[in-house]
Amino acid sequence: MDFDWTEEDQAYRARVREFLQRELPANWDEISRHGPGSREQTEFSLKFCPKLAEAGLLVAHWPPEWGGADRPIWEHLILGEEMWAVGEPRGAQYMNVNWIGPTLMRFGSDEQRRHYIPEMAAGKAIWCQGFSEPNAGSDLASLRTRAERDGDDYVINGTKIWTSYAAMAHYCFLLARVAGAGQGKSGIAIFLVPMSTPGIEVRPIPSIIGHGDIHETFFTNVRVPVSARLGEEGEAWSIIGYSLANERLGIPRYEFSARVLGGMVEELRARDAFLDPIVCQRAGSAAAACEAARMLVYRALDKRARGETPGAEASMARVAVAEADHAVTDFGFDFLPEAFSGRHYPVYLAHHERAIVTSIAGGATEIQLRLIARHWLDLPRESS
Repeated sequence: MDFDWTEEDQAYRARVREFLQRELPANWDEISRHGPGSREQTEFSLKFCPKLAEAGLLVAHWPPEWGGADRPIWEHLILGEEMWAVGEPRGAQYMNVNWIGPTLMRFGSDEQRRHYIPEMAAGKAIWCQGFSEPNAGSDLASLRTRAERDGDDYVINGTKIWTSYAAMAHYCFLLARVAGAGQGKSGIAIFLVPMSTPGIEVRPIPSIIGHGDIHETFFTNVRVPVSARLGEEGEAWSIIGYSLANERLGIPRYEFSARVLGGMVEELRARDAFLDPIVCQRAGSAAAACEAARMLVYRALDKRARGETPGAEASMARVAVAEADHAVTDFGFDFLPEAFSGRHYPVYLAHHERAIVTSIAGGATEIQLRLIARHWLDLPRESS
C-alpha cells in the first residue's frame, strides 16, 4: 500500500503552510491559548476565515455552486491537518466546513441552502450544536427539549448543556422532540435557529477545558417558523448519522498532538533527558499512537473518497484520536510536569485542555466503543 502523497497533494500542503505563515500573527499561541470557543480565537476566526475563503482554501472540497471547487476530499483532510497542527485558527468554523454545510447541502431546502451556505463559504458564520441535555448526553434518543406546532410556527422549550461555542454563535443546529410525533428516535426533528431569537439564554459553564467552550442554553417559548425545520419530523436520526460521520473524521487532532510531542522531545533533548531509555520508549509509544490515529482516519476517509459510508471505522478513528491526545498529555505530565503550570508553555496547556474534551465531545469514547463492539466486532448487545 502506498502511503505517499502525490506531488499535487504536497504542493497543496505547501500552499496551506505558506498561507498560515503569512496570516498567523506572532502572538498566535497566546490568541489560541484558550481554544476555539474563546472570544479571542472566535474574533480572530472571523477575520482569518474570509481570507482563507478568498484564497480558495476554506471550502475547496465543496461543489462549485456553493463556493467550492469540487476538490478531492484528501485536500480537505490536508487543510484540516495543517489547521490543527497550529491550533485551529478557523475556530468554531471548522464545524461549518466539516459537517454543517455538507448536511444542509444534502438535506436542506432550497431556501435553507440559499440562506445559510453562502455565509459559511465566506467564513463569516459561527454555529453551535444543540444536542446534549442534562439527562440526555450521549443518549440523544432520550432528549426532552420539545417543539410544539402552533400554526405555521414551532414553539420550543427546553435546556441544552455542554453547548460548545454558544455564547458567540450566530445560529444553532438544534435537536428537539416534536410534540405528538412519537417516542425515542422517531419523534426528533432538527431546527436551524438564529441565536438572536427571543427566548434564548446562554450561560457559560466555568471549566478547565478552555474559555467559551461549554454552556447551558435555555429555550423558553422560542418561536421559529416551520421553514426552520431541517427535513421532516422524525427524520433527524438519519440526518444526524450523516452529520456525525463527517464530524468524527473532520478533526485531525493527531496533527496537533504530534506537533506538541515533537516540541516536548526537543525540550527534553536540550536537557539531556532524552538519553533515558524509558523516556525514549514512552515518546515512541506516544508517536505510534499519533500515527495509528492518522492511519485509522485515513482508512475511514478512503471509504468516503470511494463513495462508501464509513461505519464503525469512523468510531475507531475517533477513539484512536482520543488515545493519541491522552498519550501525549500523559508523556508531558510524566517528564515535563512544570510545563503544565504558569505561562511559559501555552501550546502544551492548550493541548492538554483540548485533550480532556476529545474523549467526550462528538460522542463519548464509551459510546464509540459500544458502536465498535456492535458494528465491527459483531458482539451481541448484552456483551457490548
